[in-house]
Amino acid sequence: MNSLIIPPNYKSPLNLKQTEQAIKLIKDSFERNITSELRLRRVTAPLFVLKGTGINDDLNGTERKVTFPVKALGDQQAEVVNSLAKWKRMALAEYEIAPGYGVLTDMNAIRPDEDLDNLHSIYVDQWDWERSITAENRNIDFLKTIVRKIYEVLKRTEFIVSENYPQIQQVLPEEITFIHSEDLLKLYPNKTPKEREAEVCKQHKAVFVIGIGSVLANGEKHDGRAPDYDDWSTPTGDGHVGLNGDILLWNDVLGIPYEISSMGIRVDAKAMEAQLRIEHAEDRKNLLFHKKLLNGELPLSIGGGIGQSRICMYLLRKAHIGEVQSSLWDEETKQGCKKHNIQLI
Repeated sequence: MNSLIIPPNYKSPLNLKQTEQAIKLIKDSFERNITSELRLRRVTAPLFVLKGTGINDDLNGTERKVTFPVKALGDQQAEVVNSLAKWKRMALAEYEIAPGYGVLTDMNAIRPDEDLDNLHSIYVDQWDWERSITAENRNIDFLKTIVRKIYEVLKRTEFIVSENYPQIQQVLPEEITFIHSEDLLKLYPNKTPKEREAEVCKQHKAVFVIGIGSVLANGEKHDGRAPDYDDWSTPTGDGHVGLNGDILLWNDVLGIPYEISSMGIRVDAKAMEAQLRIEHAEDRKNLLFHKKLLNGELPLSIGGGIGQSRICMYLLRKAHIGEVQSSLWDEETKQGCKKHNIQLI
């Protein structure tokens, strides 16, 4: 079976009808509160962009994109977005968003190379957000301030769910814990990055792991990051580098660490040039997005993606992401879920 985790004696706290109603409650509540907390305005975003512009997100640089020819454009190739990390920053410039304000949009993607399991689907839905900042905001303290704001919205949404569905109890801790990936390595030098995340998440329940993308002291990366959106190479002032990270929660249903957001302060021209050089990707400097950034045409920003199905799955105490979104699953997964009371939509 495709890495399917079966919680012992699993039974969803909500039936199918309640689940659909709760999904809408969560999405409406979270979006309303995150736009208020981060001072974001709702904008319309593309489902696909033209290939070769540098606007699409490369994720770890190895994933295939869903590509198709557009007849009306002379069969130019278009790509379904992987995320909107670069597009959002261009939107800040186009809408002339002042520092301290930003944009929020629904991002829908198809990632055909995803491994299918309890947390991963080839269909990805998330809130993509981006906020203009000043040069003075490009520091670790400001990053933590924004993370705390997002975490407060998550706690508020959990409270709303609990109020409407008393069988779902609040479990999120009062505060989120911050730890750098280098410090995680020092704590657990003989464990893999995912095992380190499991240890720290199990202990603190809600964690923000800082500094993802740079090479650690052991010569390895905690995880991959594209070189042209998150800033993972700028010194933080405490002997580490990295102005980005992941929000992780401990998932009691599955007994695993659970990522709900990847985010960070974005590269300025200096950081992007350094990271492109590190990743041997300097040829990207000739692409549209990269030219605009290097020419000073894009604002400094902070941004990220927040998984919509991930948050619904977590807050509704579901065992599989297919219980809160409709996607494609292999036959083994479908039969295994059916046998163990996991009702896929």
